[in-house]
Amino acid sequence: MTFHGTLLSQAEVLLESYRCAGLTIATAESCTGGLVAGCLTEIPGSSDVFERGFVTYSNAAKAEVLGVPAALIAEHGAVSAEVAEAMARGALARSKADAAIALTGVAGPGGGTAEKPVGLVHIGAVRRGGAMRQRREIFGGDRTAVRTRSVAAALELLGELL
Repeated sequence: MTFHGTLLSQAEVLLESYRCAGLTIATAESCTGGLVAGCLTEIPGSSDVFERGFVTYSNAAKAEVLGVPAALIAEHGAVSAEVAEAMARGALARSKADAAIALTGVAGPGGGTAEKPVGLVHIGAVRRGGAMRQRREIFGGDRTAVRTRSVAAALELLGELL
């Protein structure tokens, strides 16, 4: 994916803000498949802020790599605020980063239900020792639009952690 100028500008500002604060970032991504990490690392010099990224697309990967309890996924579904929170906390626990962002959603075109429609994305963000911040969005458009808008929302939420 080629990131458009607005996303790259948003990522550049975010990285500079984290750099000035002396903080680092980890990502845990499902529906975006690493696009948040890709957007951040598109910026030269991002390695002093971006610590690592986890792409945990399957439920098994969420459990194995991030420590998301299988029972939590069974109870709430992979696309839920509870799982987004567990993913973010898992990324923080399994990295040296100061802040973590996690995304899980239904990018489409299939897979949606009445309760969890295509475009539904849950995003969780947390700083070490801080409170969880969450967003629930329903983005319109095709798969690319949902994923691109998810990246923008994740960068925005990361900025709110500062």
